[in-house]
Amino acid sequence: MPFLLLKYAKKYAHKIAKNMRLEIKMYKPKMKNYNLDFRSLTDRDKTDQLVIHHTGDGIDDDLSAEDIHKIHLANGWAGIGYHYVIRKDGTIEIGRPVDCIGAHAEGENNHTIGIHLSGNFEIGEPTDAQIESTATLIAWLCQEYDIDINSNNVVGHKDLPAPAGETACPGKNLYSQLETIRGKAMWYQLNYVN
Repeated sequence: MPFLLLKYAKKYAHKIAKNMRLEIKMYKPKMKNYNLDFRSLTDRDKTDQLVIHHTGDGIDDDLSAEDIHKIHLANGWAGIGYHYVIRKDGTIEIGRPVDCIGAHAEGENNHTIGIHLSGNFEIGEPTDAQIESTATLIAWLCQEYDIDINSNNVVGHKDLPAPAGETACPGKNLYSQLETIRGKAMWYQLNYVN
């Protein structure tokens, strides 16, 4: 009986605190930082949506933030357009600075954070490690930016209005798991706290 009370006390204490706007902080996920150099960037004034992407190349690759950064620079861009990259082993890598406007969803970059999972999820499957890391990152970002975790605020690239949404991204095999990822993110917010 005491265990059951403790379990519910923890669960509801967090909900009550959130309603009272008390500060219960989630652990910040561990992230790898390449300290990438960018051309000119612009600060983002508003953040109200997270957009999930995949590589979508002809193969099911495992590109790093550094690899993508080099490709984007070679295209003449400011650098990697995604704010985070999640590798096959679940490593979360920092891409573009999180408070800067990204370059990942045409017409929607000024209010969104781009999260890229390495791989082509039209032909491959995201790994369990990628799913868990994505959920943890989403939970933390949604807490940091006071965003509710739901299907309007945590979306696949293809969910966005045209022209941004005219794509198969993040691939059918990742897209079909977005509801599971959102559910796991909600769990992390309630249970992965300091």
